[in-house]
Amino acid sequence: MNSSQTLKHRWLGFLLWQTLSTTLVYFLLTPIANPSSSLLPNIHSVFTFFLFHLSTLLFSLSIFLISSPHPHVPQASLYEIVHGFLRGLLRIVLGGFQGSLFDVGEKRRVMRTGEFGMFSAAMASSGFLGAIAVCGDWKVVNLWELFGIGIRGLFVGLLFGGYYIYCRKWVLMFPIVQRPLFFSFKIGISSSLKQSLKLSLPAFLSSLLLIIFLPNYMKTNSTLGQFIIDEFTFCIGMTLVIFNWELSHNLLQVVHTRRCVFAPSQGSADAETNPSETLFESLEQSSSRSLLQYLAYLDLCLVCESNIDTWRRAAFFEETGETYRRIISLCLRPLEQLVSRLGQVFEGVSGDKSGILCLQITSSTSNNTEMKLREAFDDFQVCAWCARTIAALTSHSHSEDRFGVAQLTGCNASGVSMLLSCLLAVEACLGKKTYPQAVQFMGQGNIRWASLNKDGGSRQDVNGVAFDKKICGILQSKAYAIADVLRASLYEISTVFKNDMLLNAKASVLEKNWLADSKPLYGTREILVQKLGLFLEFHA
Repeated sequence: MNSSQTLKHRWLGFLLWQTLSTTLVYFLLTPIANPSSSLLPNIHSVFTFFLFHLSTLLFSLSIFLISSPHPHVPQASLYEIVHGFLRGLLRIVLGGFQGSLFDVGEKRRVMRTGEFGMFSAAMASSGFLGAIAVCGDWKVVNLWELFGIGIRGLFVGLLFGGYYIYCRKWVLMFPIVQRPLFFSFKIGISSSLKQSLKLSLPAFLSSLLLIIFLPNYMKTNSTLGQFIIDEFTFCIGMTLVIFNWELSHNLLQVVHTRRCVFAPSQGSADAETNPSETLFESLEQSSSRSLLQYLAYLDLCLVCESNIDTWRRAAFFEETGETYRRIISLCLRPLEQLVSRLGQVFEGVSGDKSGILCLQITSSTSNNTEMKLREAFDDFQVCAWCARTIAALTSHSHSEDRFGVAQLTGCNASGVSMLLSCLLAVEACLGKKTYPQAVQFMGQGNIRWASLNKDGGSRQDVNGVAFDKKICGILQSKAYAIADVLRASLYEISTVFKNDMLLNAKASVLEKNWLADSKPLYGTREILVQKLGLFLEFHA
């Protein structure tokens, strides 16, 4: 498949499957939500059927606007928007206005804010139409009462849209295990039902308060018993609408996070001459942090780790070594960005590199530091794939690299150095000591004793950072997760090349053969050598 058509096919497939699921939900659950509705062919049933589908289509278009695999998309604040417009207006009055109201960075944030605003408007419209289609009484058509029900559905749609944005459900989460499409969708149905039941009650209570502000001609003039029945019907109906939204969200996640093979068909002329060109095109020419680039990194990782497409991995070890060098370079780039951003966090905390450096969030620096940490770990998924790719390729080179391009090009040393440096930086965020151990602090049984400072406490890491309680949670989970991936990757390499590394260590050439000559982005070469030795001893 051409990489330029990948996303188009994904969205068309999503709309096709969503139409099918929406139809099943309507015919199976609408009689339960609204017993007064009729599924027999008549003008009212056909009209409500298309209204329900239109409501779902609006939800699809809204999530199309904001869905992204990268979680950190900055938004413009109200102050930035107002300031930009006032600045442009002042320039127009003075006659010196040229170009855009905002600069490049501000324009991107304002556009993102506009996308979220359009998403909220689409969700409100979807809730309006869904409430009328499911909760309206079409036996006695009262347009004002239907409009009142639609207003309450609009309010529920706004609440769901705000919850969707706040919980960052628009972020595409790639599964650890790639399952078949139908099975992945099926296992998400139960969670969608639980989520819809969880959200329906607060949404219903909030919309019930809205009745106070509705005009009298939009309210139902009925007895107390009939009012209770109508409200119960509305609650069940909006639960059905929210359940349909959750199903669509689940389907979006399943369809868009499935693996896409960026390679020509096996046996074709392109597969014989240049089987990796489509993959490189997607990795190098696609927009940074786009869905296409994420899918390309996922495909590369699975090719390097599994034994399904061995012919594609064999093409990476071609004689010139250029393909192997390009792959390692593409995988090192996200890891370098992670280490660089963590280094900026360390520098922003304190300029003193000799004492204890512990990140304690204060009122003056909390927002800035937390934002930097979020930016650093927002590329967690790509960094994990890159680390696994480097480890898998390096390990497979031991038996599949006939020309020795992995060692001759210096990619083995670059990959191991970057994995070690990245692991040290992440462990520093978690408060782990990374300074070199002195010989005089070695006790019996090779126990490493931490030196004591003047206050009697244990010495901390030179650049150690400990997460404050305010930023634990998701940031700390990502830090522990990427640290586990990096350790597993380094253990994979050190296990395959253990004999070779031990011989190099005895000959005092371990640093020369397995570490890059350049200065590490984090730590020192001495620390990297000691860390690699711990992996060889299975003590890391």
